[in-house]
Amino acid sequence: MTEKGTHSYLEDDRNENIKIYVNGAIVPRKNARISVFDSGFLLGDGVWEGLRLHNGHLCFADEHFDRLISGAKKLKIDIRKSKKELIDIVHSTLNANKMKSGIHIRLIITRGLKRTPYQHPNANIGGPTIVCIPEYKIADSKINKKGISLCLVYTVRGLKNSQDPRLNTLSKLNCIAACLEANEYGADEGIMLDPNGFVSTCNSTNLFIVKNGEVWTSNGDFCLPGITRGNVIQICKENKIPIFEKNYTFEDLITADEIFVTGTFAGVIPAIKVNKTKINNGISGDLTNLLFQLYKQKIEENYPNE
Repeated sequence: MTEKGTHSYLEDDRNENIKIYVNGAIVPRKNARISVFDSGFLLGDGVWEGLRLHNGHLCFADEHFDRLISGAKKLKIDIRKSKKELIDIVHSTLNANKMKSGIHIRLIITRGLKRTPYQHPNANIGGPTIVCIPEYKIADSKINKKGISLCLVYTVRGLKNSQDPRLNTLSKLNCIAACLEANEYGADEGIMLDPNGFVSTCNSTNLFIVKNGEVWTSNGDFCLPGITRGNVIQICKENKIPIFEKNYTFEDLITADEIFVTGTFAGVIPAIKVNKTKINNGISGDLTNLLFQLYKQKIEENYPNE
């Protein structure tokens, strides 16, 4: 098992021999390369999605690919592929690896090659770079049971008119800075405030709190519109669990009855400590456990083993 907080996973030796899609070719991992003149390498200029393959199904594929295409459009990156063609690329890569389930996929699209290291798109030549990396990755179930620790970090979310925090771009410096702060503190994730001082998100997961039987999450203006986040909000509504997307403070969070985070990889994860304060006596709460089960149930019902 590799310790990576919310991304803790079980090691799998098969990943040493996976095949990766790079611009139309499916090649062994050791041969998967892009140019040093690629926009993604030079500038972090691109978008990406993390997807799960479960029982032969790409979970919530429409939502993921729509977010990817929307992000590229906002960055004025011409993907030159339709949604169906992108999905076909992922499936062809999975088929080349004979993968069926327990797979985490990273699909990356950059603005492509540049003739010289320069940020302006007029330095680009040709089309986008597209990479698909599938790995055998099963989340370590222990993390969903024992929970994670959080801490408040100094780094805040960006403004929409600077680096839009709602876009899933390769330019992750804002989140990396928060991650480094959390790591120095000894926490698994950093709690990031928005520019107005309200709680927004964690550096790699979306954040929820439970107070008096109500589930709260940020208003969404400064956090990534997480696919799992959206599913948990919908699950709450379907099960008549009070759910509010609203502004709330760090004081609200530190006095919460329960805290949990969400993400594509591990689903719903309890947070049992914030800074030096234990939440719910350091154990996962009842509502967190219920939402974990309901989300897991939704996955199994929508993507059954056929």
